[in-house]
Amino acid sequence: MAAQSEPNPRRYAHVAGVAVHLPEESLTTPELEALLAARNPGTRIPRGVIEQASGVERRHVAAPEQTAAGLAATAARTLLEQTGHVPPVIDLIIYAGVSVDAVEPATAHMVAAELGASCPVFDVRNACNSVLNAVELADTLITAGRYRTVLIVCGEVATPVIRWQVESDADFAAAGPSYTVSDSGTAMLLEASAVPGVLGHRFCAGSAYWDAAILPVTRSLSAGYQVGAFTVDPVGLAAGVHKLDRSVLRAPLAERGLDWEDMAAICVHQASLSSLHTFCEAVGIPLEKVVVTIAEHGNLVASTIPVQLHQAVQSGRVQRGDLVALVGVASGVSAGTVLLRW
Repeated sequence: MAAQSEPNPRRYAHVAGVAVHLPEESLTTPELEALLAARNPGTRIPRGVIEQASGVERRHVAAPEQTAAGLAATAARTLLEQTGHVPPVIDLIIYAGVSVDAVEPATAHMVAAELGASCPVFDVRNACNSVLNAVELADTLITAGRYRTVLIVCGEVATPVIRWQVESDADFAAAGPSYTVSDSGTAMLLEASAVPGVLGHRFCAGSAYWDAAILPVTRSLSAGYQVGAFTVDPVGLAAGVHKLDRSVLRAPLAERGLDWEDMAAICVHQASLSSLHTFCEAVGIPLEKVVVTIAEHGNLVASTIPVQLHQAVQSGRVQRGDLVALVGVASGVSAGTVLLRW
């Protein structure tokens, strides 16, 4: 009689590591205000308003030759060195950033080419929740047995949306969100494990409010593709976030008998300090658990949560075996939580 084969052991996804690359150049808020004043001599640029409204003291600025793919690839190289991996053993690369270097092809191809990788690749884009959705997808693919190692990369070159020309107080106010953005590259490596690392994830959306925060692309036969101005309707965006089913955010914890207080750290997307406080109060997230990066790093767009996770790990705030919640809220609007055991 032929011996019966052992059943395949259950496979889980585990975060092997996270890495960050920040451009060398930075711009403080007073420096930004001085540049605005110099470029708009006929317009009064109020000093201190940007930091007071957003909490942003400094943002990172990519050099002209730095691309989104390049920033992502630099972070990925660091991560692969730290984890002892080389590109040939990476089964899949997911690029998860708002910034892209081309309409076609996928920016993930550019990252893979820089790394010398030959695995399958694709992009995932959902505004500032792109990385969280990529983790959700990577977890699903790993637990299904499709891939063993998934590299999630993100490169954000957001500072080109800064509005340097303002003609009135109304222009300055409308341009406010553009003065908070920052450039960066991040990478996360998920791999198959016999022990659960990604414990759960839940998301929700209120797409009726898609136009509350938008960076539009227009097209014409004469001019081709052109990127418009980044605009935010703060009232509409707040209404969209308010109408989300916020119970979804706590669901991955509640399903396991956990609460926010059980987390070693909570990484929450941060577009401004005031919106962070408002969101955490509404959801019930204790602020003392949150990794705050908005002041020193600005709005890092989809890189925000990986940067917070990296900072928490590097500082010793999060150690192996600790519980971490990654909580995203993004234009569109959407929100969600990924629960990790680091």
